[in-house]
Amino acid sequence: MNGVSGTGSVVGEEWGARAARSRALAVLRVRGRALGLAVLPAAVAVVLYAGGVTGHFTGAAWDTARWVVTVLAVLVLLAATAVALVVARARPAATPTVQLAETAAPDLYRLVRDLADRLGVPAPAAIALTPDCDSWLEDRTHRAHRLHRTSGGDGAPVLVIGSPFLWWMRVGELRAVLAPVVAGTGPAAHPDIAAARRFVRGLDAAVAVPGVPGLDPLRRLGAHGVGQVARVLLRACRGHAAEMERGVAAAGSERAQAVDYGVRIVAQEQVGLAYAGWDRLLTRVALPAWRMGRWPAKLDAGVVSALTELSRRDRLAEGFSSRLGERPACDLLEEPGAVDEATSLLAARLFHGGPAEPGPDWAPVEWSQYPEEVVDRKWRTDAARLHQVLDVLGVAEGAGGPASDADGPTLTRVMAHLTTRQPGPTVTADPDRDRDPDRDRDQSPTADAGPASQPGLDADPDSDPHPDPHPDPARQQDLGADPDPTPRPDPDADAGLDPSAYGEGDDDPVNPAAEALAGALSALLAREEAAREARVAAAETARASEKGRKATPHVAVSGPDGPLPLFPLQPPRTGRDLLADHVTAMVCCAAVDTAEAAPGLDWLDGPALLVGGERAADLGPRVLALVEDGDPEPLRVWLTRTGVRPEKPVRLV
Repeated sequence: MNGVSGTGSVVGEEWGARAARSRALAVLRVRGRALGLAVLPAAVAVVLYAGGVTGHFTGAAWDTARWVVTVLAVLVLLAATAVALVVARARPAATPTVQLAETAAPDLYRLVRDLADRLGVPAPAAIALTPDCDSWLEDRTHRAHRLHRTSGGDGAPVLVIGSPFLWWMRVGELRAVLAPVVAGTGPAAHPDIAAARRFVRGLDAAVAVPGVPGLDPLRRLGAHGVGQVARVLLRACRGHAAEMERGVAAAGSERAQAVDYGVRIVAQEQVGLAYAGWDRLLTRVALPAWRMGRWPAKLDAGVVSALTELSRRDRLAEGFSSRLGERPACDLLEEPGAVDEATSLLAARLFHGGPAEPGPDWAPVEWSQYPEEVVDRKWRTDAARLHQVLDVLGVAEGAGGPASDADGPTLTRVMAHLTTRQPGPTVTADPDRDRDPDRDRDQSPTADAGPASQPGLDADPDSDPHPDPHPDPARQQDLGADPDPTPRPDPDADAGLDPSAYGEGDDDPVNPAAEALAGALSALLAREEAAREARVAAAETARASEKGRKATPHVAVSGPDGPLPLFPLQPPRTGRDLLADHVTAMVCCAAVDTAEAAPGLDWLDGPALLVGGERAADLGPRVLALVEDGDPEPLRVWLTRTGVRPEKPVRLV
């Protein structure tokens, strides 16, 4: 026993460390058994030759056995040497991070070193940031990774910190969260644990060697053989390696018990809150911008706004925003803006597969410019694409009828194409028995638009006393009139959006026009994405040729920047989802151009339509009623109430 420090038992006396060492020895025994199997034929050959020299193994049979075992031993030793060389030279996978030099964050390095001194463990070799809500130690002692190390000892791991923590957490909370992570450098410094980790990481890297581009067929065949051997060894030591890492984590947690324990309990709540806000910010706010060829340059600063908004909406998060008066951890950086921009670009690469460098099709955007550069541009681009597909399908420009008094893309054209001409539910009772004239007048989109004339039905007393003897159905549809006077549920009610009321089967498409339009939109988007990836690949090849290096081949199915995104945020959208998004974009364009509406940014929900300064949250179900059921009434009522004129042309990109 080497003594006791002020923060607890030394590494050799902690239960977690002892368990980790035991499992590390088990991993090394797997390596020893593999080495023993490799030299076994050679050992047998040595025994046979020794028996021949001493006169114990003589005769033709023993001579044949010696030659066979010798050839087998040579082949096995050559194969074992090849496997050992590949495992030793294969480059282990490293998490894409933003390297943080000590000159860029001297206060942060000082905080980590002070924390390591309090814990009695070696300080990490360097600090890196990752666009995720997690922190860990990563071994980068391989020679391929040493070129990027900025400081620290040769055997110490790199401390990887989630960048959202620096902006949302306070300095004391960050220190408390990092304490168990930094404490893991103690077990990592043990020779047996370090050797076991290197062996496992080498096997993992050897498995990926057959997929390296540029190998000739013979070398690729040999790499496949080495990969199979590495897989067998990985399966043999998988359980021991997992238990070893659990032991290391337990040892770090035990050692960190005496360091800011009370603060760490509170900080763990902030970890969960930061994860929730970061996920919403990426999927709802950043993803639409990435799809438009823009990447928000201040994602980490945006997570503070998103979590503050969450604190305002959610009672469970009350009081969290009051912490913002304390010193944030990002003050430990010399240039927080530059670091935020670098991690934001890395987040776009990891979660969307964007290019590695900004370019004409990949430009940064500030939060103040987000409504105009992303939201409005996205809506108008989607609306233009929707009308382009309608032109290809042969939908007439005048589908809106005489009410469309101006040439150009109109919302009426879209609604008329998606509206089904199927009758509503059959009503056997007298349709005028329970009819409320005041209610009908209130629901009418216009004050002077009455119901269409129907044979055999009495006219409504509030209707126009001089109706048109030859009404135009399309014009009446544009004016919001109901050609069917049968009672209909309130469009604002959920029952009005139920497709089962119209007797549609589950297998048959409710809206064939929507199905055809969705398929055409999906095909057009696929062509646009392929063209964009080709432009990005060409730009990357040009940059590589200028720098005098060989361009990395692009994988067609993994994004424009090689094998990315590593962590796609959402699955591919269906054709119905694409159509709903495009119709919503068209409605928003009409609202911005013809009503008192404006594009906006909701920190938790992304692009938003602001009507009178308030977010229009009830638009989605009405668009789905039109797309899925072919029912325009809920959307038409919303347009009338908002003051949107669907017959007016909108401005497109």
